[in-house]
Amino acid sequence: MSITLPQNYRPTEREPFMNPMQQEYFRQKLLKWKGELIEESNQTLQNMQEESLAQPDLADRATAETDRSLELRTRDRFRKLISKIDQAMKSIEEGTYGYCEETGEPISLKRLEARPIATLSVEAQERHERMERTRRDEA
Repeated sequence: MSITLPQNYRPTEREPFMNPMQQEYFRQKLLKWKGELIEESNQTLQNMQEESLAQPDLADRATAETDRSLELRTRDRFRKLISKIDQAMKSIEEGTYGYCEETGEPISLKRLEARPIATLSVEAQERHERMERTRRDEA
């Protein structure tokens, strides 16, 4: 089933949660984000291949190595985000997208708009972060 969204469509609280239009909206949002990440990742890879690490100056080489390390970390972050986007896309297909993994309650549209890969409601995320801080502080 293919759904065409009206131009400038935005999900609202007035419509049923995760109705087909909302699902399509978030599917398109995730696909667009994934495309941007892949494009940026490819550009980073191209830049790394074009850079020459055979620079005569030691300081220039050190700077180039630092830049390369930063770009590799960024690529790894993109890879993890793309994996989360793929998981979100799968949850849309399965009909579980937008529901908190911990409580089963709907995640607010505002939160999904800001972070479409969110799997926890704001409240569940805050609880999770408090528990993480407590574990870190005890260690």
